[in-house]
Amino acid sequence: MNLRPDFIHDFVPGSSSRTLLLLHGTGGNERDLIPLGRELDPNAALLSPRGKVLENGMPRFFRRLAEGVFDLEDLKYRTNELADFVTAAGKQYGFATDQLVAVGYSNGANIAASMLLLRPEIIHRAILFRAMVPLIPDTLPDLSLLHVWIGAGDQDPIIPPSEVQRLVELLRRAGADVTIRFFNAGHGLTNDDVEAARNWLGALNKSTRKKL
Repeated sequence: MNLRPDFIHDFVPGSSSRTLLLLHGTGGNERDLIPLGRELDPNAALLSPRGKVLENGMPRFFRRLAEGVFDLEDLKYRTNELADFVTAAGKQYGFATDQLVAVGYSNGANIAASMLLLRPEIIHRAILFRAMVPLIPDTLPDLSLLHVWIGAGDQDPIIPPSEVQRLVELLRRAGADVTIRFFNAGHGLTNDDVEAARNWLGALNKSTRKKL
């Protein structure tokens, strides 16, 4: 099976059963978050697709009508398209989606959140940097087995704290275990973001190993 026509992507094998799905922000590509993925979990495999939508030549994962205003029909289509790609990639590269951790930044975090709400079977855990509510599904999924970490900037000019709290409340209503951290930052990532997310993921990995 050749996945290249579906999504340009990079896959980096790992030495553990875990796989990080790396989802870049607007203007990024499949290589942008590889260093971040290695920092978060040095042993995990890395799957990093490039968004297929272009906005003024910049790759994104779905269309928007204006800043913070999403094309919901396109978002739903692209969410399912990405979920199907991840499933196919799992078969090709031999990783299980029940060990998949989505790591998204900005636009990538938003489509990851959309996958949690529309295709929850795809993602095992999620790390969302600078995310907002992507959409409100007609029916909330059961996310009672899902762990989510959200990193927000208290000076973010694009996503105010109230919008981040809306996302937290939505995921918690669906049953997810959500950890939210606000940092003295804007929309860009900081070292504090990365360290906190790495510690959270490491603690979950240790907890999982103890149960096995």
